[in-house]
Amino acid sequence: MPLSEHEQRMLEQMERALYAEDPKFATALEGSGLRTYTRRRVYQAVAGFLVGIALLMTGMVFQEDGLIWISVVGFLVMLGCAVLAVTGWRKAPKPGEQRAAGGRQARQRRSMMDRIEARWQRRRDEQQGGGH
Repeated sequence: MPLSEHEQRMLEQMERALYAEDPKFATALEGSGLRTYTRRRVYQAVAGFLVGIALLMTGMVFQEDGLIWISVVGFLVMLGCAVLAVTGWRKAPKPGEQRAAGGRQARQRRSMMDRIEARWQRRRDEQQGGGH
């Protein structure tokens, strides 16, 4: 079931607002530059992991002074950055897949929208049927 005119206008309005508010993020979501975006994110996560190691070591060196909490913060930073790096690495498209993945993602996005619309319609039908 296609979107109604009102829903289509709302979607376009949200897209324009996203482009106006954060064009870099909107471009990354669009698919162009997705590989660069995910690669940059993985590099940032690796740098954060190294900062976490430095904090962990600093806390261990100064543990007699009561600064063991720095080690805990360093460990948490390392853990968070490791999760970001792994998830970013998995989402990164392969070198030759950029063009093919874009078409497939558009089809998957469309099918996801179809499923959401079908669920919405079923709920509306159930509410109308149950309310009468």
